[in-house]
Amino acid sequence: MSTSLILACLWALIANVLAMTPSKDMHWRNAYILIAIGIPIVGYVTWENGPWVGLLILAAGMSILRWPVIYLGRWVRRLGGKGAS
Repeated sequence: MSTSLILACLWALIANVLAMTPSKDMHWRNAYILIAIGIPIVGYVTWENGPWVGLLILAAGMSILRWPVIYLGRWVRRLGGKGAS
């Protein structure tokens, strides 16, 4: 297993452990930190293993951090709706 995939697995393990801990801000601070660390890891995985593996890791990260992705989609949809009218 390559170094980048080991880092991606470690990121996923840490994300799941953080999800099990109690948080006053509903885990948003943890999500921001995981996003900041996860984006370079996805780039490293893509560079070392190719775009298909990078897309799989990106999909896995998006499934773990689904609420930031949902809110981003809502925000983009709202921006697109204002420009169309």
